Amino acid sequence: MSVSRNQDRRGPITPDRYAAIHQGFGWKVPKRFNMAQACCGQWAAQPATARRVAIREHVAGQGLGQSWTFGQLQTAANRLSRVLQAQGVQRGDRVAIVLPQRFETAVAYMAVLQMGAVAMPLSMLFGPEALSFRINDSQARVAVCDESTVQALQQARPDCPGLQTLIGVGGAGALADLDYAQAMASQVASFKAVSTLAEDPAVLIYTSGTTGNPKGALIPHRALIGNLTGFVCSQNWFGFDPFDASRASKAVFWSPADWAWTGGLMDALLPSLYFGRPIVAFNGRFSPEAAFEIMQSHGVTHTFLFPTALKAMMKAVPDVKARYRLKLQAMMSAGEAVGDAVFVYVQQQMGVTVNEMFGQTEINYVVGNCTRLWPAKPGSMGKGYPGHQVAVIDDAGQLCPPGTPGEVAVNRFDVHGQPDPVFFLGYWNNTKATQTKYTGDWCRTGDMAVADEDGYLWYQGRTDDMFKAAGYRIGPGEIENCLVKHPAVANAAVVPKPDKDRGAVVKAYVVLSPGWLARRPTGPGQASFDDEARRELQAHVKGLLAPYEYPKEIEFIDQLPMTTTGKVQRRVLRLQEQARYESDVERVSK
Repeated sequence: MSVSRNQDRRGPITPDRYAAIHQGFGWKVPKRFNMAQACCGQWAAQPATARRVAIREHVAGQGLGQSWTFGQLQTAANRLSRVLQAQGVQRGDRVAIVLPQRFETAVAYMAVLQMGAVAMPLSMLFGPEALSFRINDSQARVAVCDESTVQALQQARPDCPGLQTLIGVGGAGALADLDYAQAMASQVASFKAVSTLAEDPAVLIYTSGTTGNPKGALIPHRALIGNLTGFVCSQNWFGFDPFDASRASKAVFWSPADWAWTGGLMDALLPSLYFGRPIVAFNGRFSPEAAFEIMQSHGVTHTFLFPTALKAMMKAVPDVKARYRLKLQAMMSAGEAVGDAVFVYVQQQMGVTVNEMFGQTEINYVVGNCTRLWPAKPGSMGKGYPGHQVAVIDDAGQLCPPGTPGEVAVNRFDVHGQPDPVFFLGYWNNTKATQTKYTGDWCRTGDMAVADEDGYLWYQGRTDDMFKAAGYRIGPGEIENCLVKHPAVANAAVVPKPDKDRGAVVKAYVVLSPGWLARRPTGPGQASFDDEARRELQAHVKGLLAPYEYPKEIEFIDQLPMTTTGKVQRRVLRLQEQARYESDVERVSK
């Protein structure tokens, strides 16, 4: 095992209650359930809870902006439901929500969901081509946008004949078919919510598309219930007391995760509202300093920060305690492996032990840690959360023994034989893809891992990220984690470089840290500086990992190709290396 797999023993010992919790848990899913009712309607219905703050705005450079209560959220959702009805939106219709973190985004979700329609979140970072593919594939009739997204939608619109209405929020009102504020003002503030089955579709959310075209995963209302054990565990019980249910939570949540993808919607916005707690909305560009400022000024107690963000924060603000006063009680991280360097940084500088989590759009929040109730192992994904039967399987669907790499899979049924509510309904208009997702009752994730003797899972990378070099099987995550420990490295991605003798060699794309970039010459001395940096990084990896794992080649790059969800697109780099290799072969043969 690598150095990243050593159990951290510097903090207090956490009693291991995992087995008792996992075995004792059983699902109770009602026949009828609606996400909007659970996240807003129930709180707005009672005068005392209607006055609770639901959304808190953070304004860049100013701090706390406006706040909105659950009552105000429900009133606005009722008006928007009526606006959508007037545009012909019916139960089951898809409505595109193309908005950043802002109050109106939460309104749009509540409005669509309480109608029994299907919310289709789309990232504000999508260009016209990405938007038109998803709008056409989903057959969305209406899209809600603001000034940050209206232009891209207008460019996409000629290729979207089925898109009938654009509703513009804020500055987009004058450019869209309907001005949000004017349309809302003309509607009454009452709406009778549709009674939906727990099994009914609620959200159509597209996979990040690291390979091929994205697929639309159709998520039912019950999936929110399936997410809750993971959310509560990864957030160390979210301010509640696991041993005294009468104690109220004072949690304040924030995450930079876009509310248009699973991590922002299902891991942040909806569960925060479900538990009646406020979430901070920040419609601004992420930076390490902005993240710390938000957490300090709002007294954020719980957060989700993906590894890319944490790496940037570690490099930009190595001494957090000297600059900020934080009130964190828990932190979840997901998307890539955190690695032990970041793990220790969060522990020592931010005062919490990061709970790594693993899930995907189709089956979210299924594996992770909960340092309040069982010990975390730095670098580990954790174990299957209560209610989920998770295993590492081989190509035939058989369980892999401890220490043997395989694919992470989740069973349709929990340990008691009851259906797991976290599962998606299937891929939108793609029965074949839905079928190939399963081997028997096991839903394959496409992610590789190793299970240790204690049942903890260790991420190895995507199945299509694994490669062989000189006969050795290489997982990029471990090498990337090792590189990031060096002060020169802000981020790194490892891919195979084709080689006619060895098949492939290990190559690392490295983003230099701000400190090393400041030292890097811009003139003739840059080449020698880079060569020395390469040798130092190679020696660093050689000293910590197996000899065959060190990168034979290192290329410095300004930024890595990323998905909108913060995952490194190694596929882009692999294709680039393949194209370079083929070009070299062709040049030599001439």
